[in-house]
Amino acid sequence: MSVTNPSYDGQPVAAPISRITTKVTMPALAGMKREGKPITALTAYDYATSRLVDEAGIDMILVGDSLAMVVLGHDNTLAVTVDEMLHHTRAVRRAVRRALVVADMPFGSYHGKISEAVANAVRFVKEAGAEAVKIEGPRIELVQALVEAEIPVVGHLGLTPQSVHRMGGYRVQAKTPEAARQLRADAQALAEAGAGAIVLEGVPREVAAAITADLSIPIIGIGAGPECDGQILVFHDILNLTFAPHAKFVRQYADVANVIREALDHYREDVEHRAFPSDEESYHLASAVREAALATDHAPVRRA
Repeated sequence: MSVTNPSYDGQPVAAPISRITTKVTMPALAGMKREGKPITALTAYDYATSRLVDEAGIDMILVGDSLAMVVLGHDNTLAVTVDEMLHHTRAVRRAVRRALVVADMPFGSYHGKISEAVANAVRFVKEAGAEAVKIEGPRIELVQALVEAEIPVVGHLGLTPQSVHRMGGYRVQAKTPEAARQLRADAQALAEAGAGAIVLEGVPREVAAAITADLSIPIIGIGAGPECDGQILVFHDILNLTFAPHAKFVRQYADVANVIREALDHYREDVEHRAFPSDEESYHLASAVREAALATDHAPVRRA
């Protein structure tokens, strides 16, 4: 039985959907910026959702440390570990054929010595199959070291969730002239250090537009306005699977939580009323063996 194409009694259960075969790479994202083609990105954390995201033609999949909240139930992103991130990145990588797979490096995995951070990043590429790593903040020397180690880097500026305690919560950043100028300088420094793209989160539209115009590398926005080269959202947010109020910048595209609730209620009711499984959903003995198999006057078979 194949995990990706299981079968029972020789009958396939789910045939794989045809995919777009042109692989998205970091240079390909840069080419999309030059051509003015918007970049689509989403988070994903497991095989099934990653496969759906990839088959939808999304350009970049981020295995985000947001899984700490939307998958593991933590209050923020800080608790997730390297091993947990590796585990989920492996699952995502198995599903993806086209999208660029980027792994978030979790809090604490790159905040010490640069050599240790590079070693952790190597694990994401070597053990989990990530094609780039994402780090938060203007860590210029680290970006340079990662690029020298042949590891593509996506930067992350603005509202950086791993800095939630320093920021005093999830607040819009770069709202003053000084802060906006500093953000533009940090973005420029990351680009010059070799970052292949930058995620801008929770910053005024006007600041994000200026940074997007300043730099030749792609700027991926989340709560940063429409002028960015691309957009990223959390998978669970757009499908109403977070069980929490949405941020201003989140657009809900479907209420999957309600669909799942209705399906589960229906399943429970069918089982309770013995409506599931039906005779058609049951296996049967062949008529030639039924009588002998169900006879009650035979001694049980003894096993050696």
